[in-house]
Amino acid sequence: MIKVNYYKDGLNYKKVNILGHALYDDYGKDIVCASVSSIVICTINGILTINEDNLKYNKDKDGIKITYINSDDVSQKLIDNMISLLKELEESYPSNIKVKEANYD
Repeated sequence: MIKVNYYKDGLNYKKVNILGHALYDDYGKDIVCASVSSIVICTINGILTINEDNLKYNKDKDGIKITYINSDDVSQKLIDNMISLLKELEESYPSNIKVKEANYD
């Protein structure tokens, strides 16, 4: 299962962790993994195109961790859109992806 945990400080997103595997289908055929990857990478690339300092992330074999999100309006709206799209995906595939807000520390 893919687990998406996002952290907010008031109204602003501060970090997002997307970890795990959907296990909907075989590797290379998994439409849930492909959808998550497309949503997340398009969002990250969009924010970085505007300003490379607006976002920091780490990608490894387990997933992607967005560790810094600038509080500017555009970055926040793009992350909000990403979370909304991931929640819509969760509605269709509740056994493969979970999206939740976690406590910001």
